[in-house]
Amino acid sequence: MSDGTGLVLLAAVGAAAAVALAVPPRVGGPAPPAAGPPAPRDDRVRRLAPLWCASAALGVGTFLSGPLAWPAAAAAAVGLWVLLRRAEPAEARRRRARLVRELPAFVELFGAALASGSGPATALGAARAALPGAAADELAPVAARLELGLDAGEVWTRLAADSPGLAPLARVMARSHEAGMVVTDAVAALAEELDEQARARVEDRARAVGVRAAVPLGLCLLPAFLLLGIVPLVAAAVEGLRW
Repeated sequence: MSDGTGLVLLAAVGAAAAVALAVPPRVGGPAPPAAGPPAPRDDRVRRLAPLWCASAALGVGTFLSGPLAWPAAAAAAVGLWVLLRRAEPAEARRRRARLVRELPAFVELFGAALASGSGPATALGAARAALPGAAADELAPVAARLELGLDAGEVWTRLAADSPGLAPLARVMARSHEAGMVVTDAVAALAEELDEQARARVEDRARAVGVRAAVPLGLCLLPAFLLLGIVPLVAAAVEGLRW
């Protein structure tokens, strides 16, 4: 394939990808409500993985020459395909971040309901009603299984394996059930631990803001430094050389 043909194909694939990104996908009627938390929708970038892989292959094959050009193009396409398929969707990242933010307050509400004398299933329902969100959605199947009378240890152990974000609460509840311990104190201790972790994350983000602001601030001050510090020195040196 000549360089001109490869560039034309590369431009065509890029234009198709741009149009596919710009035009929203057509949706039908309202979907029936699904049981449990809604599944995260894949990003449009991941849905267009074949286009990106074709663009990568055409680009590598066009700009490289020799017998290794198209094997390298195939390797680039396969590598990009694997990378895009393994990437976590943006919606899943946002949902996981919401879950981490909501979990300390949810566990505190859950512990307060347990301390008032409610059972785990009732306390879980009260906490879900008081704080709807990602944590409440993730725990909806758990509440339903507990209300049906399924083994609590198995329910919480399964949650710990299926939902890493809720694993701290699930492990505490599973251990308390297996050991026959009162869950109120364990949940209260977990709430305090999660609060401390949340405060530590906020402090880390606050410190990171100062570090991230240093580079833009330095770039803003760089022209003034050059004009007020370097340019006069260079001008004086040039003026001295004239004499």
